[in-house]
Amino acid sequence: MRTDDWLDELLRRHGASAGTIHRLIDGVLVLEAAINIPEAVRTVVARVPPGKGMAGLALTRGVPVQTCNLQTDTTGDVRPGARAVNAQAAVALPVRDAAGAVRAVVGVAFTEERELARAELDTLLAAASTLP
Repeated sequence: MRTDDWLDELLRRHGASAGTIHRLIDGVLVLEAAINIPEAVRTVVARVPPGKGMAGLALTRGVPVQTCNLQTDTTGDVRPGARAVNAQAAVALPVRDAAGAVRAVVGVAFTEERELARAELDTLLAAASTLP
């Protein structure tokens, strides 16, 4: 299955409006797939270093990084360019390999503002772990 198709299915199954897949290549997250992400944002997030933005933080922290609203977040976890995405709630999900190391980060965004509950995060993490 192509990663674009996998991402599209994940977004539809979980009621999300936009998403990304970044693979870890030579220590940097490289954008592999994006749905409903503006071209300007795709350009900015084509290569994400560890610790930068939600995806980079999910890579270094090894846990989901979320915001209840991309548009108004003041934590510093959300980069200014992310506001161009037509979404509010968002989460970056680390995907681990068989040895437990983060191999990719899946980003999922929703149209509404909200905090994702632990059960929903666990469901999304399990879904992200099936990334081919």
